[in-house]
Amino acid sequence: MDLETGVYQNRAKVDSWKTVLTLAYQSLGVVYGDLSTSPLYVYQSTFAGEDIQHTETNEEIYGVLSFVFWTLTLVPLLKYVFIVLKADDNGEGGTFALYSLLCRHARVSSLPNFQLADEELSQYKKDNKKLCNTGLGSSLKSMLERHRVLQRFLLVLALVGTCMVIGDGVLTPAISDVEVPVACAILIGLFALQHYGTHRVGFLFAPVVLTWLFCISGIGIYNIFRWNPHVYKALSPYYMYQFLRKTQRGGWMSLGGILLCITGSEAMFADLGHFSQLSIQIAFTSVVYPALILAYMGQAAYLSMHHSPEIQIHRIGFYVSVPEKLRWPVLVIAILAAVVGSQAIITGTFSIIKQCSALGCFPKVKLVHTSSKIHGQIYIPEINWILMLLCLAVTIGFRDTKRLGNASGLAVITVMLVTTCLMSLVIVLCWHQSVLLAFCFVVFFGTIEALYFSASLIKFREGAWVPIALAFVFLIVMHVWHYGTLKRYEFDVQNKVSINWLLNLGPSLGIVRVNGIGVIHTELVSGIPAIFYNLGPSLGIVRVNGIGVIHTELVSGIPAIFSHFVTNLPAFHQVLVFVCIKSVPIPHVRPEERFLVGRIGPKEYRIYRCIVRYGYRDVHKDDMEFEKDLVCSIAEFIRSGSIGTNGTIEELEKDEDKMAVVGTCSTHEDGIQISEHDINSTETVGTSEVQEIRSPPVMQRRKKVRFIVPESPNIDTSVREELRELMEAREAGIAYILGQSYMKAKQGSSMIKKLVINYGYEFLRRNSRVASYAFSLPHASTLEVGMVYNV
Repeated sequence: MDLETGVYQNRAKVDSWKTVLTLAYQSLGVVYGDLSTSPLYVYQSTFAGEDIQHTETNEEIYGVLSFVFWTLTLVPLLKYVFIVLKADDNGEGGTFALYSLLCRHARVSSLPNFQLADEELSQYKKDNKKLCNTGLGSSLKSMLERHRVLQRFLLVLALVGTCMVIGDGVLTPAISDVEVPVACAILIGLFALQHYGTHRVGFLFAPVVLTWLFCISGIGIYNIFRWNPHVYKALSPYYMYQFLRKTQRGGWMSLGGILLCITGSEAMFADLGHFSQLSIQIAFTSVVYPALILAYMGQAAYLSMHHSPEIQIHRIGFYVSVPEKLRWPVLVIAILAAVVGSQAIITGTFSIIKQCSALGCFPKVKLVHTSSKIHGQIYIPEINWILMLLCLAVTIGFRDTKRLGNASGLAVITVMLVTTCLMSLVIVLCWHQSVLLAFCFVVFFGTIEALYFSASLIKFREGAWVPIALAFVFLIVMHVWHYGTLKRYEFDVQNKVSINWLLNLGPSLGIVRVNGIGVIHTELVSGIPAIFYNLGPSLGIVRVNGIGVIHTELVSGIPAIFSHFVTNLPAFHQVLVFVCIKSVPIPHVRPEERFLVGRIGPKEYRIYRCIVRYGYRDVHKDDMEFEKDLVCSIAEFIRSGSIGTNGTIEELEKDEDKMAVVGTCSTHEDGIQISEHDINSTETVGTSEVQEIRSPPVMQRRKKVRFIVPESPNIDTSVREELRELMEAREAGIAYILGQSYMKAKQGSSMIKKLVINYGYEFLRRNSRVASYAFSLPHASTLEVGMVYNV
């Protein structure tokens, strides 16, 4: 259940030219598929309606070319390539990467189980530099941390951008110039291949996109010299002014078609985790950008010399500018390139859903990791088939490139506006630049994007409503899930057990404790869950052999589900471990920082808390190595003795929040190690450099366990005894107790809350996957305990 080896490192980011150029080549197939196919429909969508006409003066064609050139230069090149790409989150990009940066620097995280210890992670990457002397940056940070309304608005803003990316993932595969039956067949085949993984499906994507770019740039050069060598003059901003002055309102409405020239630009930032900043910059500036400019100039040169009715009938499509002998080969390459562009946005949707789920903003889904080497290559079956059905519905329902272009354009420009807003906060709070610089950034790029946004929004009835409807549905799902998750966590926090109550029970907890380790999964990071409350001396509970692992989402305290369990089944294990598996707002957590281990109560109680931290891009392995790492981390914690556990109630309450950072077994080779083997196997003799703590001989045990401890004269008797008890409990086996909570709005709640909790959240919970760690737990040793939460 641990990370794949080495995924926490920034893969393939060695500063060698060979590596950089290889990544730049690979990025052509993954990142630029959508952007490179935009010449297929930009001119066609712009001149498709009655807004503007292609006249003999060529002012419309030249004006559109000028808009396309400056839009490509200012937005993808200047904004994304040279500015936004630098706002990476430890190598990761996308809307949630920006939100993650802001969560760390301003403490506006939506995760309820945040701890100060999370800031000490090596990849937290939080600067300690002071903000600018003007005090505006500090005031902005304080305002965000004080007002919950602003925090919710920031979360909603990030979710809106995310939902629009998902909407674009529905619309992009549906945009093509082929007939509807052929398009549907291509879509079904495309989505059916997704389970093979990106590394198998996309190994030919880079050559396809590269061939397409050379093809359109070559045709563009041919058209320029063949029809109008002076078309370069149209790159002057003067032609934009002439275009708007002549066309006025019609020209403004046609900007929705021009906007399509930058669809796919957001993929440069969203797919940053697969490549590097330099490789993406090289690929765009040296190949993609020149090829696209030549392609648009070539189309404009051809159209400037052709004004026949035949051109108007074909709606000024891409293929009319292609030499007749090359049209069929170009059509085949264009279809392949369109499929590549669709693959890029589908893969991006999988990554976004995974990030949202890890940060508590989307229901749990099945994640299939299709590569053992590249952590970002995942497949989500549920999302894949939902996207396919939506794509087919859009393709069959629209059958019009113009309407699909209007819909896709609005989705793209909304994501860009959200990125601009979040980037302005990153400039102030994360980069510690002046508020004036951030204001200039918003005004300059926000004005350009707002102009396109207004032109797209005005075509609400002509297809632009589709991404709004899709985003609204996904936003409702995300918000309901996030709200229900917070309410469930608040219930656990309000009903957790105090350390004072635990001390009054004594070391036996008022019950008979027997051998074994009990692992209790909880969301609390401190305190005792309220599930412990109903315990008492009169219950006669037996603590049996083994380790009891209780899963909980609490990072403090004991969950209410535990008392519910022991009240109805009065028996538990001699060693109890409350395990909280939590996500932190960074991409990856290094294995040596994986575990936070502490005690609950005095040492003789044998109750531990273990918080297992994962980044939102980390991969969980479904194997039993997690058991070994868990027990080994507790044993290393006992050996190190770093946290004191004896004293007054006040001191114990303070100690409960103190936890030690312990890595996996493979990360502390100089520390304690665990050796496990079947009872019938022959034990090897340890070397003189280590001490072995062996369990006493017993009969009929499944495993033989021993701890290999570094040579040290400072290990006292109490530590040895505690390690021996842990070893005996491990030999007896581990039992996993999983809480299954059922949410219900309490009496007196508003009608909206009842609908959200009783129907919305419960429907999503029943139809979503269980937590990823549950798949790796042995079913014979797992017990689910149900409890109703009245929130």
